[in-house]
Amino acid sequence: MDLHLLGISFITVFLSELGDKSQLAAIALSGRSKSPRAVFFGTALALLLTSLLGALAGGAAAELLPTRLLKAIAAIGFAILAVRLLFFDEEES
Repeated sequence: MDLHLLGISFITVFLSELGDKSQLAAIALSGRSKSPRAVFFGTALALLLTSLLGALAGGAAAELLPTRLLKAIAAIGFAILAVRLLFFDEEES
């Protein structure tokens, strides 16, 4: 196992998840709950499961599709998101 890659993955996900909606939900649930430990383990298990499913799906996609095609799909997806964020205001006045 590549410990450098493990560390970089951990730090990247940890920093990106700070202030995430799932954390805010866990804080709200644990504040109202008589068992904050159960809330912690439930949310931790849910995050682990979704991460595992994402990694398995990504691994399967990487095995089935060529790298160049995956990069093109990701680039197009990000470009579509950027155009939508820049030019289409979905807020109602």
